[in-house]
Amino acid sequence: MNKKKVKLKGNLLNLLVFFSTLTLAALKDHKVDPGMTQIWGPGLQPQKFVMPARYFFIQARNSNNKSIPHSIQDDFQISIEAGKNQFSERPCRVWPNILDRKGGSLIVRYKLEEQCSHLTINIKHENKHVGSSPYVINENVLPEDCYCPRNDLQDLLDSWQCGSIPKQLLSDLEPFGTIDWSVMREKVIKQFHKPHSVSICHYVIKNNKLYRKCYGKYVDFNTFSDSILLSIIRKAKLPDLEFFINLGDWPLSLKHLNEKYPILSWCGSTDSFDIVMPTYELTQASLENMGRVMLDMLSVQGNVELPWEEREPKLFWRGRDSNQYRLDLITMAREVPDLFNVSLTNFFFYRDKEDIYGPKTDHVSFFKFSNYKYQLAIDGTVAPYRTPFLLGGGSLVFKPHSKYYEYFYNDLVPNTHYIPVKTDLTDLVDKLLWAKKHDREAKIIAENGRQFANENLLPQHIFCYHMHLLNELNKRIVSKVEILEGMEVVSHKKDVPCDCVGLEKAKDEL
Repeated sequence: MNKKKVKLKGNLLNLLVFFSTLTLAALKDHKVDPGMTQIWGPGLQPQKFVMPARYFFIQARNSNNKSIPHSIQDDFQISIEAGKNQFSERPCRVWPNILDRKGGSLIVRYKLEEQCSHLTINIKHENKHVGSSPYVINENVLPEDCYCPRNDLQDLLDSWQCGSIPKQLLSDLEPFGTIDWSVMREKVIKQFHKPHSVSICHYVIKNNKLYRKCYGKYVDFNTFSDSILLSIIRKAKLPDLEFFINLGDWPLSLKHLNEKYPILSWCGSTDSFDIVMPTYELTQASLENMGRVMLDMLSVQGNVELPWEEREPKLFWRGRDSNQYRLDLITMAREVPDLFNVSLTNFFFYRDKEDIYGPKTDHVSFFKFSNYKYQLAIDGTVAPYRTPFLLGGGSLVFKPHSKYYEYFYNDLVPNTHYIPVKTDLTDLVDKLLWAKKHDREAKIIAENGRQFANENLLPQHIFCYHMHLLNELNKRIVSKVEILEGMEVVSHKKDVPCDCVGLEKAKDEL
């Protein structure tokens, strides 16, 4: 055999060994190591975390402790077995739902609508238990709609692992010091009782019952504040409290007014003193998780269709004509079409300009937004309430500077969790070009944004913020709390039978 043939054979053999090594390495990267797999979340302790839908996470990892780069839904066997209904001999019903976040990660959520004597959560890989599975809860597990306030508010904050008081909340409360409603109450009503432009609700919590009187023509949004307050009342023995909630989007306690009014609002601004709390959209998404809403912070992650590498490198946006900058966005997109897929879905504020900035397009499912790498959190009338969901979708969020903010904005770090943009969008094209050129860095920021959402904006965190808010208000109110004339009791609409006897033992153990 001549030397050329021997050399060729040797090269082919080396190539075969090389590709075999690559194949084995790839298989190893894709193989789940049960010992490295991580499982966590409040849904693993359903006796403690009573929510409309419990949830927990599974992150599969390989033997090198790296995330599995593909879907793992078929690799795990997950089941939730409930004990008997406390009021019948039949087993409790459990409604599970598994959301695939791709990248080797699952969200498991489940819903109970009756009290169960115990619960067992099984998580298996190749028919072998993973992590601490089976997770056996040999205690009564309550449904969300059970009235069983077994803890006081501070106990509930501790057992829910709510952590320290949010900095934004402390900052919002600082200008008020103590709150004396015997002095302030009538001033608030006089200032903001403007039926055609302002809607507010005056709330009192007395003996763990909720009372309110609303002012204004459009007060239907009180259903959101009613629901979260009633949910917390079902879980804890609240102190007597009095407060006002703004049912509109615009902050009310403006700095140019003669008084500082301690109004609770969904949106804050640099020129107001409003005490900011989670928006009604984010609150409803937490309360109606696996319920009436399609969009929540878990489903937005579980319905991602494409990994980062397969998403289209364009900025995607849909919305109505709420301010001039949104119209400017349309003009900009027409000048650089390779960077944008944006359009208006409705004309209300600038109806006379539809022929210029139209035609309007149909609404697009929010789950389709994440098929694009870049998203824009641009103001509407106030802060864009979709920002939490944009972060959760795993795309890179571009956020214009604004005087309006949600309760968590000050915890976001520019160029770490999102890309900051000038208010008038004049640097948006340059920032998009940077992202396209630096795809690896853009992906890291997008992942940081989603991680922030998972660590700060999920249902557990929304409940915790409201509980912190009520707890801090209690420390500052110095006036006597009384049920006032004209107030109506707000009742629990869906209470289900439950037995709270013996549940104090769980509190003592915590």
